[in-house]
Amino acid sequence: MPEKPSAPAPADVLVIFGITGDLARVMTFRSLYRLESRGLLDCPIVGVAFDDWTLEKLVAHARDSIVAAGEDELDEDVFGRLAGRLSYHHGDFKDPAVYAEVAKAIEGKEAPAFYLEIPPSLFGTVVDGLAKVGLTENGRVIVEKPFGHDLPSARALDDELHASLDESQIYRIDHFLGRCPSRTSSSSAFRTPSSSRSGTGTSSTP
Repeated sequence: MPEKPSAPAPADVLVIFGITGDLARVMTFRSLYRLESRGLLDCPIVGVAFDDWTLEKLVAHARDSIVAAGEDELDEDVFGRLAGRLSYHHGDFKDPAVYAEVAKAIEGKEAPAFYLEIPPSLFGTVVDGLAKVGLTENGRVIVEKPFGHDLPSARALDDELHASLDESQIYRIDHFLGRCPSRTSSSSAFRTPSSSRSGTGTSSTP
């Protein structure tokens, strides 16, 4: 029997592009908080966005977002651990300096995960920037579904990603709730079968 392909190594750092945006505010920060509370989060979290924020502002924004999303009684110990994982870098995604800064921030990490909480029109720009500094070699990229607004746009986005990534490195998810790379949770939770070559790339996560 042929050997089964080995599972990818659990991600050892999570880089969120667009961490100051609506998706993070409404869903991601609360999801990370809940994972932290369950002891399932075991990686640094590097935020990247255009906004010229300080880390302190990002942490305050994370707190407000978690409470606004429904966590009325915030556990300060849990939030403190989550806040301690955060770092923040800002800049224009078209600027190569942004990717050089990210590369420096995650130096030594062997299995980074890049979560693109950004408009699909920027997917190619960001993935290309990551590739040019060597960060896609061992990394994986997480994108939201639906993937494109019709079949042609889904295929165009798919082609942009595949210019720098192998299919095994692309994870398409319905949302980020409860799914974070960590040493204690399976990285396979990110993976959904690709359907972009035969459909719109919006199949449901198993």
